[in-house]
Amino acid sequence: MIVVIRISGMVNINKPVEETLYRLRLRRKYSCVIVSETKETIGMLKKVRNFISYEKIDENTLKELINKRGQSEDKKEKINVEKVIKYLNENKTLDGSGIKPFFRLHPPRGGINTKQHFPKGVLGENKEINKLILRML
Repeated sequence: MIVVIRISGMVNINKPVEETLYRLRLRRKYSCVIVSETKETIGMLKKVRNFISYEKIDENTLKELINKRGQSEDKKEKINVEKVIKYLNENKTLDGSGIKPFFRLHPPRGGINTKQHFPKGVLGENKEINKLILRML
């Protein structure tokens, strides 16, 4: 599973990139989604890599993300993290799991460099995405 975080806002984005971001459910700045690793999604991620940060997520960060930022579709229900992770591992998507398929995050503590790609900034394929997510919770 790949976690994708939108870093850049909506200003001066051309239509094909904007449509790809909407199809990935990344409609706001600092929103986060979990996608499966298929040929089609990798192509979409490469198309919008100047606006997002993405990489595989580890189990502990996934639990923390669902626990702190997961929103139940039924507001009266409480989220069972283990059940959601089991469902995610079986179906490779959050649709039908009982929580919303996106997460809203805070801007990262300590700031980020949004102008350059990974070794110097956070854009593109980011090997330290788990640390970035923990700073954004």
